[in-house]
Amino acid sequence: MTAPQIASAGRAVPSRLVRARDVLAFEWTKLRSVRSNYITLLIAAAATIGSTAIVAHAVGSAPASQQGGPVSALTVSFLGYAEYGVIPVSVLAVLQFTSEYSTGLISTTFCAVPRRRAVVAGKAAVTGGAALVAGEVLGFACFFLSQAMLSGQHRGVSLAQPGVPGAVLAGGFLLCACALTALGLGAIIRRTPGAIAATLVTIYGLAAFCLALPAPWKDGAGKFTMPFAAWQVLATHPQPGLFSPPLSMLVLIGWPAAALLAAALVITRRDVPAR
Repeated sequence: MTAPQIASAGRAVPSRLVRARDVLAFEWTKLRSVRSNYITLLIAAAATIGSTAIVAHAVGSAPASQQGGPVSALTVSFLGYAEYGVIPVSVLAVLQFTSEYSTGLISTTFCAVPRRRAVVAGKAAVTGGAALVAGEVLGFACFFLSQAMLSGQHRGVSLAQPGVPGAVLAGGFLLCACALTALGLGAIIRRTPGAIAATLVTIYGLAAFCLALPAPWKDGAGKFTMPFAAWQVLATHPQPGLFSPPLSMLVLIGWPAAALLAAALVITRRDVPAR
């Protein structure tokens, strides 16, 4: 029953704050009630921490003549994180919409919350918030682990150094940005295989394509992609030719914002597919 119908029936219309709280509770219940979400996150966290340890050991054990280059001690902390953390969380974010379309639960969701943009906002808040918390915890864990391993070779960096806390926080936000981008694409495409493929192309494929371009097209186009932007905000010394770290952070914010805006526009203009 919509708000006007409730009012006409003589019952008080809940405030927007109450309705927002109910939508968030609705989406949070759906997210936390699926056991596979916890299992996937635990496996992703273990793989991320393990790969970070392997990379840090390899970098720390390299001869002095091979040390340095574009991979800084700070960047080492997030090489495993960018793959083993981002992909599973992005897939889980895609499923927040596509699984409901495939099972028909989306009809129940829209019946409970007729304002479809509120559904997008609720899912974005819950999924993005969970991804942000997981990303920050995992980001700081990878940072402290890698720097503890590199400090034995006198290559580690301290969290107290200028720019390092912001970079680590930005690394945690990267997981949230990828999850929200995937959520938006899931709402737009509605089919799990296609949405996952589009997510991987958006997060990784565009940057890989830009790497194959000749200079100066490589950096000119690449700086608008998420991996290039993430590299800039996580680097001790940003690479010339790309956006500055603050502008690169705006790129990381812009991708999920664009995906969610497109999802909000599309989801109100089409029917719910029959099962």
